[in-house]
Order: sequence, then C-alpha cells, then structure tokens
Amino acid sequence: MSSRALDTFRMALVAYGQQHYDDAWRLAQQAAQADPSNDVYSAAVVHLERTMQTGKPAVYGLPEAFGAFIRGGGNVHLYENTSAALRRVYEQYRSLALLDVGVGSGLALVPALTPNVGRLDILEPSAAMLAQASAALHARGIAHRAINMTAQQFIQSGAGHYDVAQATYALQALPPADRGHVLAGLRALADRLLIAEFDVPEWASSHTGLATPERVRYFVERYARGLAEYADDDDGLVVQGFLMPIFFGAFDPTEARLNWEMPIAEWARLLREAGFDRVRSELIHDYWWAASYLLDAT
Repeated sequence: MSSRALDTFRMALVAYGQQHYDDAWRLAQQAAQADPSNDVYSAAVVHLERTMQTGKPAVYGLPEAFGAFIRGGGNVHLYENTSAALRRVYEQYRSLALLDVGVGSGLALVPALTPNVGRLDILEPSAAMLAQASAALHARGIAHRAINMTAQQFIQSGAGHYDVAQATYALQALPPADRGHVLAGLRALADRLLIAEFDVPEWASSHTGLATPERVRYFVERYARGLAEYADDDDGLVVQGFLMPIFFGAFDPTEARLNWEMPIAEWARLLREAGFDRVRSELIHDYWWAASYLLDAT
C-alpha cells in the first residue's frame, strides 16, 4: 500500500468530515492516481462525485443494496459458519427453549434450527425484518412467537425463562450505556447466552479522532478485502449503494451512530460483570472486516 496515497486519502476523509466534499473528491482523485490498484480509492471517487451531485446518501437508504450485500461475498461463509456454530450448541440439549435477540431476517437462526428446539421466541425491533424472519420460519413449519420489541423493552416485560438466548451481530447496536443492563437482564432470563460479534480493534468504531492514521489504514486495508469479494458488482449496487456509504459514514461526525463495535475481550469482560461465570470464545470466520467469534457464556 502506497504511504503517499494513504496520507492523501486521509486528508480526503478529514475534508469529508468537515463537509468539504469538493476538496475530499479532489484529494481522493489524487490518491487513486497515486495508487491505481487500490479499489477503495477509485470507489471513493465515484461515491464523492455522487455526493456532490445528489447529496450525502443515507447509510441504509437502499434496502436492496443491503440485501445483496448480506447474501453475497464473505457473508455467505460467515452466516454458514455462524449457523453451524449455533447448531452445535442446540444439539447438546434434549429439549431447548430458545430466544433470539435481534433476529433480523433470520439469516443465522433459520438454517441452525434443530428438531429439539421445543420453544422459540424471536425478538426484533424492526417490524419489517421481524416479518421476514417469521415468514421464513412459517415456510419451514416452525412454531414460534414473534416479538416486536427492543432488548431493553423485552427484559422489562416479565418474559419466561430460556435454556439459551442468542444474539448474532445484533448487540453491537446497543449503546454502551445500555449494555451492562441488557446483559444482566439476559442473564436473568437464560441459563446460557451466545453472542456472535466481530473482534474489532478498540478504536475502530470510535467517533473521536475519526481520521487517525491507524484508523484510516485499518479501514482502507479491510475495505480493499471487502470490495474484492464483490468484484462482480457491475452495477455498483453493493459497493456504491451500501459499502461506500458505510465507509464514509464512519468518518462523518454528523452521522448518527448505528453501532458500537468493540473487541471480543471487552464483550467477555461485560459478560462476566453481568454474572456469567464461564465465558468461552470460538472463532467463526476470518471475515474481511474483522474476525468473527461466538462467545458462549454460562
């Protein structure tokens, strides 16, 4: 990776964070010219051209772009491996009462399910995503209860007890101030908690010092891997409709926070503080953004 191009691109991200899109575009062009083999720089130029023409795009403004992203590239193996790791836990039980917190569209849950799951509750704050997960379960004839609530609301609702509760790439959406309370609430509801999350560096999701050299380098290196997995994205749906808005949103101090990722060691510490005596971690997949792990807390 060219250090000169990276330094120039960092200046582009600083300009973007200051809402100086024309300067950001000019600097991104210079980075792309200095290192034409780096797809991040060329994709950034296109993104910034569109931003100047039509305004800053919403991070999740194109649901079809997110749908294409989540069902392609490294996400295929990520979710296959996540489902397999969950299934191995389910198979340890004769009969299982299961709660999925932040089920999304059911991408991890549905393929993992085994016949011994006797009671299934799915929790999701997005009504549209909950409907997708519920439809996928109905299509397989799986009885379940669909609950349209946040985790914070659910732990206050007097729900029943579960053998296992799980959250796959969902708890990162909890603001840090809520995490200890939610984890303690789940500890009261379930004997075992499974959490799948990414092992990001501590500073990766920081909204202070957004364009530090180490953070910019991490993003460029990782997104270069991610873009390579969507090399057949000829119409730019995934790259320009999802990945670039996410990338630039991470360097925009005016962008509302959607997640607060943190290292796996920090998740393990919070689980122990919440009352779980034993916390184990298992590598799920060496994903392009960061390695994903399953935390198993009992």
